[in-house]
Amino acid sequence: MTIETSRLPTEAAAESVADSVAGSISSSTPDSMAATLTRVFAADGPLARSIPGYRRRPQQLDMAVQVAGAIRERKVLIAEAGTGTGKTFAYLVPALLSGAKVIVSTGTKTLQDQLFNKDLPTVRAALGAPISVALLKGRANYLCHHRLERALASGRLPTRDATRDLRAIARFIKMTKTGDRAELASVAEDSPAWSMVTSTRDNCLGSQCPQFRECFVMHARREALAADLVVVNHHLFFADVMLRDEGLGELLPNCNAVVFDEAHQLPDIASLFFGESVSTGQIIQLVRDLQAEAATSARDFPELDQSLPPLERAVRELRLIAGNEPGRLPAQRLLERDGFERALDELAAALAHTAALLATQVKRSEGLASASARIQGLGERLAGWRDADTEGIRWGEILSASFTLHVTPLSVADLFRQQIDDGARGWVFTSATLAVGEGFKHFIDSLGLTDPVAPLSRRWESPFDFASQALLYVPDSMPDPNSAGFAEALVEAAWPLLRASNGRAFVLCTSLRAMRRVHGLIADRVAGAGLDLPLLLQGESAKSELLARFRASGNAILVGSQSFWEGVDVRGDALQLVVIDRLPFAPPDDPVMAARIEHWRRQGRNPFFDIQLPQAVIQMKQGAGRLIRDEADRGVLMVADTRLVDKPYGKVIWRSLPPMRRTRDQATASTFLSKLRAATSEVCAG
Repeated sequence: MTIETSRLPTEAAAESVADSVAGSISSSTPDSMAATLTRVFAADGPLARSIPGYRRRPQQLDMAVQVAGAIRERKVLIAEAGTGTGKTFAYLVPALLSGAKVIVSTGTKTLQDQLFNKDLPTVRAALGAPISVALLKGRANYLCHHRLERALASGRLPTRDATRDLRAIARFIKMTKTGDRAELASVAEDSPAWSMVTSTRDNCLGSQCPQFRECFVMHARREALAADLVVVNHHLFFADVMLRDEGLGELLPNCNAVVFDEAHQLPDIASLFFGESVSTGQIIQLVRDLQAEAATSARDFPELDQSLPPLERAVRELRLIAGNEPGRLPAQRLLERDGFERALDELAAALAHTAALLATQVKRSEGLASASARIQGLGERLAGWRDADTEGIRWGEILSASFTLHVTPLSVADLFRQQIDDGARGWVFTSATLAVGEGFKHFIDSLGLTDPVAPLSRRWESPFDFASQALLYVPDSMPDPNSAGFAEALVEAAWPLLRASNGRAFVLCTSLRAMRRVHGLIADRVAGAGLDLPLLLQGESAKSELLARFRASGNAILVGSQSFWEGVDVRGDALQLVVIDRLPFAPPDDPVMAARIEHWRRQGRNPFFDIQLPQAVIQMKQGAGRLIRDEADRGVLMVADTRLVDKPYGKVIWRSLPPMRRTRDQATASTFLSKLRAATSEVCAG
């Protein structure tokens, strides 16, 4: 975590926009507030004087005025800002000038770091705003002195690499001021050592920890409580506020406004945190923690340590029966699998046995007491999932390294609405993709923002000239996306464009299975043609590393799935073609979607138009948004799913996309890319 609490000198503030602000915008009239923001965003204003390449955008100023009004009047604002609008500055400027305590929540930790380390310092310096800011992450991002000490003492490390990483972490903790694991780049993000030296909500000892005074998490939260503006991410927001962990649960009552960037992610993230889950990973981690704790605090009680191998075997047996094919399955389908219920019984019995033994030892150490509470919670959540009368959607999620049982609410609208009603503050929801067509009904309904007063909602179109910068190409003949040979047909149709652009492409698929198949087919084409086109695949390296390689190569093809549909910004000639395999409708057999579809039907509503189509529109806008990221960008968006133009509902989707020129002629699309390639070569030669 990075904390910054410094305040700029009064003299610096006087030389900036502050000398023209009579008090904060929170105490100004709407007219004077708008006048102040007009000066800030003017072509000769403080932003223009401080930021190279700054351009005045009317959309940005208008959005800033609306955000300032929401903060000042403690209202709800929904703001869709097209790519290039400059929405980050449009909410940061009024937030910094508001005189209010503001929480800014972003979609990912990557965006959170960018906002804090790049955007915030830039705007704050330009304004000379004398306020303190802090970056707050979830506790798993910080080293835990107590758990590192235990890990070093236990000597139980899974691999030689983990041993090496643990030594590096032990050296790092002596030098770091923040304890933020992101500062130690030499240890891989997926190193097993991290889980041994960081805490979770379950295993943190809190104020009972013997090293509580040195705790990086507590230090970070104290700094956040004192700061004027705090940057968090959505997962931390929900984990702390909804679960009432100490942190934002303390911050939120004292803040005057909350800004959600990438707000389109909120309904899905809220569903996870308003529900319940128990995973094989959580239980395995408990076993590891108990092994270390028993070795130091209960050596004379071998029964506890002896109960752990059977518990671990029961967990691994359940994981084995769940299968290795990644996916989401309804509870009924899982329960019908041979041996699944028996594995659940054995796991529940093993948990209960270890819990009973642990209960006799809780007074011996805080670690054992904490583990006892954890194992009881895991047992309760497992029992809740098995109860057919449990309220919510019961399902399981299979990932490459874990298996999780979930109970998810049918809707989070009422639950989220309680957060809005819990205290008077401004709420700003912004993203480039919130509206379906011209309306926000889907987003408003999903978060319960309709009662008692409908929120203010605004849309600002992108300032980019999409008609000249981009071409939307839909092949005139493609098989049904659900047919067996669709992947082959997709690559056949995309190959002329990939040749014309000489790579420089994202190929975005709607499933991991399709992604792997398409990657293999493109690899065969590249090899057969003898081309020197770097071919990258999601998952073969960390996302940041793949993007760095993509940008550096200048002519790569990256085949990805969900991870690359949003939150990816590649500007310039490295990306001139985005291929989308099919319209991103959620699979109707997805357990959560299927349950919600049935629920909507019972209410007499049309689930396709009320749920499935709006979600597909939002996702499609995200994928299409990868293409044009700058005023100088040019490229082709190819959508291989002909339902976009052949089906009546397709019009709803393409009308929600940026206003690109459209064609169904492959030669037109290839020529467009060939000209871009030639222009790029001329620039490079010059």
